[in-house]
Amino acid sequence: MKKRSRFWRYFSLTMLVTGLIMLFPGLVHAQDSDESIAQLAQSIDTVWVLIAGFLVFFMQCGFGFLEAGFVRSKNVVNIMAENFLDTTMTTMGFWAAGFGIMFGGGNALFGTEWFFLHGIPTEYAGLPFYAFFFFQFAFSAAASTIASGLMAERTDFRADLIYSFVVGLVIYPVVGHWIWSNDGWLADRGFLDFAGSTVVHLVGALVGLAGTLTLGKRLDKEFGKTTIRGHNIPLAAIGTFVLWLAWFGFNPGSTLGAGDPYSIALIVLNTDFAATTGAIVAIFLSYYHTRMWDVSMAFNGSLAGLVAITAPCAFVTPEAALLIGVIAGVLVYYGVGLMETLKIDDPVGAFPVHGINGIFGTLSVGLFATEGGLFYGGGFDMLGTQALGVVAATLYVFPVSLLMFAAIKRFFILRVPAEVERMGIDGFYHGTMSYPEFTSSYSLPSLEINPIDPSLSDLQAKSSPAGD
Repeated sequence: MKKRSRFWRYFSLTMLVTGLIMLFPGLVHAQDSDESIAQLAQSIDTVWVLIAGFLVFFMQCGFGFLEAGFVRSKNVVNIMAENFLDTTMTTMGFWAAGFGIMFGGGNALFGTEWFFLHGIPTEYAGLPFYAFFFFQFAFSAAASTIASGLMAERTDFRADLIYSFVVGLVIYPVVGHWIWSNDGWLADRGFLDFAGSTVVHLVGALVGLAGTLTLGKRLDKEFGKTTIRGHNIPLAAIGTFVLWLAWFGFNPGSTLGAGDPYSIALIVLNTDFAATTGAIVAIFLSYYHTRMWDVSMAFNGSLAGLVAITAPCAFVTPEAALLIGVIAGVLVYYGVGLMETLKIDDPVGAFPVHGINGIFGTLSVGLFATEGGLFYGGGFDMLGTQALGVVAATLYVFPVSLLMFAAIKRFFILRVPAEVERMGIDGFYHGTMSYPEFTSSYSLPSLEINPIDPSLSDLQAKSSPAGD
């Protein structure tokens, strides 16, 4: 019996060891398989975020065409140059310090590391660091470009380069740190802005508002008497379509991953719904008041809906998105009239689109969010937090922007000379015209000034209504 028992003990041990030897390669393979799946998931997330970033970057094209259509032909080259170079200058500011201030470790107010991308980690938010940086840079460029619309047709090109750099360097990143950084004080309070109604759109609108107030109105703008029409509605239409398309990267790309397809699908649908009802309401209001189907109002109505849904797009139902678009359309239509009443010259309607609806979109999280929203039984806590974020962003961005434009006006040049403004900025500052074959002469204007020459300041001092 002893021998038989010992035999079975040895036999069992031998079979166990043999099984482990045979199983071990399988365990290694399983481990490799898990690692491969994780790497594949990260690759998919990275490609998704980069494609979304490409669409957000493409918004610069949309803003360029939209603003070009809404300004007069004599200033089209200039507005396109501003939109193009805004991208480059914001890139430099965001690379130098903006990204570090926004996402680097530091305190509740701003980050203090990763300047010039020094000391960066390999990954951030589950993505390769450079992919995350590119996506966030594209957002910063959008914030900077919004301001150019409010300041169109009278801003010196060099001033545009300066303020674009500063926006990417310190203005946009500070608010972004408060809201989107893990250390931010508003994020800690539960403030929600999924894709940037406040961080991007309100910030850009406040910068532009400070700029247009510092500049003053265009020379031939008469509030309540004349409407200065844009020169090319088809260009504005192309710009609007491009922006609508690009928003499908702007909002769903902010998931920072493709792992939740249901959330992505909801965000895409909400984005489209808000733009749709915003356009419908704005153009019908135009017809109600003027008996004209003003398609430019439809353009701004769709953009207003897109801005308003940007903050709550991941937190609300499609039905709420439709309603948010309706309210956005109303706000943008009457907002344009409000700017006229307040005698604020906004050539493209940028502040009603991005400012007023940036505020509304942020507050709508506290109203319509299915978890915590006022209309879903959540009380006023979330709405109060959202309102606090709007007030905080305004109290930082607007005064700092006023100070920035005052410094540009004092030490550089902010507004083009009056004669240049009357005849058009394109020929004098860029040496070319958008439609030379339709002018009386192929030659450039004959006014003997050189905008690169400091002597321009003498002419400006005599002619500029802003006192530059």
